Amino acid sequence: KKENVSKLHSFREEKMEDLLYPSAASEKRKHKLKRLVQSPNSFFMDVRCSGCFSITTIFSHAQTAVMCASCATVLCQPTGGKARLMEGCSFRKKAD
Repeated sequence: KKENVSKLHSFREEKMEDLLYPSAASEKRKHKLKRLVQSPNSFFMDVRCSGCFSITTIFSHAQTAVMCASCATVLCQPTGGKARLMEGCSFRKKAD
């Protein structure tokens, strides 16, 4: 019986999370308001057009199609959540 009790304790210790220092992966899975420090899921990004290589700033959850200002190609299409970038477009997150 002592072996079973010790196995149970070791199992509980493995499953317990450190609530003061959660891992980055577990924080990313949580809802934006339930994180240890609240932060939004959205961001602004610089998108480079595949045709003319000009850079346009786009919101990550854009609700309208965004066109390139110089060559009028579509850079992203809206979805239910995050906007989908077109093929050939590269992006980087804007600094805070």
